[in-house]
Amino acid sequence: MAAEKLLEEIKNIVREETPFAGIVSGIDFEGPKVVIYCRDLDLLMENGEIIKDLARRIRKRITLRPDPSILTDPEEAKKEIISMIPPEANISEIIFSPDVGEVTIEAEKPGIAIGKGGDLLRQLMRRIRWTPRIVRAPPIESEIVKKIRHSMIKASGERQKIMRKIGRRIHREPKARGDWVRISTLGGAREVGRSCHLLQTPESRVLIDCGINVASDDRAFPHLEAPELRIEELDAVIVSHAHLDHSGFVPYLYKYGYDGPVYCTPPTRDLSVLLQMDYVDIAEREGKPLPYGKRDIKNFVKHVVPLDFGDVTDISPDIRITFHNAGHILGSSIVHIHIGEGLYNVVYTGDLKFDRTRLFSPATCNFPRLETLIIESTYGGAENIQPFRRDAENEFLRIVKETIQRGGKVIVPAFAVGRAQEIMVLLDDCRRLGTLDGFPVYLDGMIWEATAIHTAYPEYLRPGLREQIFRHDENPFLSDMFEQIRDSSHRAEVMDGEPSVIISTAGMMAGGPVIEYFRELAPDPRNTLVFVGYQCEGSLGRRIQKGWREVPLRVENGKREVVKVNMDVKTVEGFSGHSDRTQLINYVRRLSPKPTRILCLHGDDNRPSDLASALHKLFKVETRAPQNLESIRLR
Repeated sequence: MAAEKLLEEIKNIVREETPFAGIVSGIDFEGPKVVIYCRDLDLLMENGEIIKDLARRIRKRITLRPDPSILTDPEEAKKEIISMIPPEANISEIIFSPDVGEVTIEAEKPGIAIGKGGDLLRQLMRRIRWTPRIVRAPPIESEIVKKIRHSMIKASGERQKIMRKIGRRIHREPKARGDWVRISTLGGAREVGRSCHLLQTPESRVLIDCGINVASDDRAFPHLEAPELRIEELDAVIVSHAHLDHSGFVPYLYKYGYDGPVYCTPPTRDLSVLLQMDYVDIAEREGKPLPYGKRDIKNFVKHVVPLDFGDVTDISPDIRITFHNAGHILGSSIVHIHIGEGLYNVVYTGDLKFDRTRLFSPATCNFPRLETLIIESTYGGAENIQPFRRDAENEFLRIVKETIQRGGKVIVPAFAVGRAQEIMVLLDDCRRLGTLDGFPVYLDGMIWEATAIHTAYPEYLRPGLREQIFRHDENPFLSDMFEQIRDSSHRAEVMDGEPSVIISTAGMMAGGPVIEYFRELAPDPRNTLVFVGYQCEGSLGRRIQKGWREVPLRVENGKREVVKVNMDVKTVEGFSGHSDRTQLINYVRRLSPKPTRILCLHGDDNRPSDLASALHKLFKVETRAPQNLESIRLR
């Protein structure tokens, strides 16, 4: 096997060409990394440049771990940690992982725990012999983040076995011959929902996204029955971001034979779990058949290989990927896929926002090499020009003020991830500037938990917002204008109470607590329903948006109730986490280097073909808007 041969070569280099031969107790692959176990950490820390040279030479990322024989007793190590790290770091938790020789230290101020230039961290490692991993304690405690961190630590031994198996698959000896590249669209082509694409080379099979269309019963799942796809033969799954139409069907793969890695950013992993668990809970409550269960979600988490923006990572013998900021939601990624040794390069945008928002910087548009661009076209139609963000914000604030003044309530159906936080930051900013009167803003559904996850990963937010979160007294998410709905009785009090703004899931009104608010408040003309996000064709939100004034709703015991819509219904374009047609065209214009082929996906009706036609005329490149189940040879 190529993996064993490569390991032997690395061992020979370490043995013969570095001063570490006597202290290295083991070398192995774990996922895309090479892990070196050592009996003397001092010698390794004093020769950092040699380690860097070794990583460059073998062209692999290297992780150093202490040999289990040198680890200090955990209780003694804990005392050393508390005595060495200054109290102002505010350590909240210390967790040991003996299987990998790592101790996770959660601190409110990780910079203090790390020390200037990492000096304190190195001293700590010399003293306790464990590898310290400093993580930021989120200002809002997240149950999901906490559970995932604990489960990953608890399952560290099992994960180590999984990662070693993945590592051997990545570094296997290539057996196929040929230099072709093809992609098959299994979902999300000429539609919004269930995005799923199979990238194939002679050697590798990689699934890019695997989502669910929550607004459809007959087109809910991707075409995994396609003859090109055999789940057990997949090398990897890449998830661009956490929205269910991109991540919602991944646990299904583990239920039916997949046991390989999922590559995504850390916040995408955490948010995906939040949304998948909610999807299962809602399906159970409504008595709908489940494609997978919570055990499959846990299995998904165990197999995640988290990658930060800019990390270049091998995922198969001939494919290497790098994530870049997509500007869409927390952790959303544009995926740069490098195939072979300079053979071919694909950029998959997922969902992107090529504009600065209150949460994120604009999507990345510079890549080392690029032949085929796969781009979304949610708002790619000729008529899909959104207003400027500032105009959209002013319109939203005008609607809120008018509704509050007439004694009504504003319902904002919002995606728990992204749109809700955008509205929260806007409202808090206006409160600080004194442009809004005092009124309560209630958060219902998963919004508070999703917001907590945002505060756990401030490095993925735009710089200004990141600094506000670091300065706790300016953290907009901790504003006293926001109140979390505790239970159904609290919800009833809010509906009977004073004028207020209610931000609630689900964003397309396909379920969730927003249905209760709508059912109760829709008959009153003083109230307003404000759409600030995309309403998929077939969703309840789209029907109301089209002007339905009598809406049938399913209530308890499967019965239906017709709700009269006397409230105002408004749509405020411009808050979207998607780029409109102008921004999409500008994105292609700013791309460097220029692609020779563009595939337009992820758009309803004729929007993908409209965008493809415009891009062809403007940039004189080959463009296509494929349908589901098409296969396209890229090279």
